[in-house]
Parts: sequence; structure tokens; C-alpha cells
Amino acid sequence: MEPLIALVGTTCLALIIGACGVHRLRRLPTALRGGLAVMFLLTGGAHFIGMRDELVAMVPPALPAPGLLVTVTGIAEIVAALALLPRRTAAPAAGLLTFLLLAMFPANVYAADTAETWWDELIPRTLTQLVFLAATTTVLVDRGRAELSRRRQGLRPLPDAPRSPATPGRSNAAEPGRPPGTGRV
Repeated sequence: MEPLIALVGTTCLALIIGACGVHRLRRLPTALRGGLAVMFLLTGGAHFIGMRDELVAMVPPALPAPGLLVTVTGIAEIVAALALLPRRTAAPAAGLLTFLLLAMFPANVYAADTAETWWDELIPRTLTQLVFLAATTTVLVDRGRAELSRRRQGLRPLPDAPRSPATPGRSNAAEPGRPPGTGRV
């Protein structure tokens, strides 16, 4: 339940900040990147502090080295959470997190057999995982569309990327209606 609260709360906070004038946070996919980053930092950290024993116990017995699996997935969650923040790495990070959510779902099914609270039962766990998958997929699709749009417009670099003085195949002279540095040769 805490990861869902972290995702929704941080995403809503980012959208509110965006509505108050921070234009970069106005779009849902951007706000979701922040929400997912906070959520996966929380869950990735739990692989090492506070819940490690419970997470190791969630690993189905058919899988080898549960402690190692929990360590590797925790590191992957933390690294991917941090990689969600820069636009350049958001798509691969969202793709990795989508894969991790799918790969770790059997652990959720296994853990649901010993659920102590209603939100740990299989249906609430599954619905929560679907929300997480919808969020990672939204970021993945948004970043994929942005990159496709950039390529169609002449392979311009991302706005937060350093610009080179001249890119092969393009001149620095602007064509009418095009921003400087995007003219064609």
C-alpha cells in the first residue's frame, strides 16, 4: 500500500507544482516520472533496509538464491528510479521497471498465499501492479513518442543535452520557420 501512496502522492504533488507555474511538471508523464522515482527508491531501499527478510520470503521456492535475487532487483529498482529523472534515460528506465514488475509478479502471487491484510491478497496486489505497469508504460510511450518526434524533425538533440557546434548533415543556419541550429544542408 505504501508504494501506491508514494506514487499517487508524489505524482499529484508534482502536478500541483506544475499548475502553480513550474511548467516542466505540468504534463502527467513528467509528473509520473517523479512519482515512480520516489516509489521505486522506496521499494528498492526496502530490499536492503526494513523489509529484506519479508522480501526474501516472497521469492517462490522454485527460484534459486532468493537473497541474491532480492539484492539484484533492489539495485535495479534504485538505479532505474534515478534514471527516470533525466529525459534522456527515462525510456530505458521505464522499460526496465516494466520488465521488473512483470518478472516479479510471481513473487506477489506467492506472497498472496500468506496475506495477513486485505491489501496483500491476490486481487488488490494484482490491481496495484496494474497501476504501476500503467505508470511505467505511460512514461515509456511518452518518451518513445518524444524521441520519434525529434527524429522526424531532423534528429535534434534533447533540450537538456549539450549542443555540438555543428552536427554532420546539418548546418547551423536556420531555415525559415525553424529554430537556429536546425537548418538542413
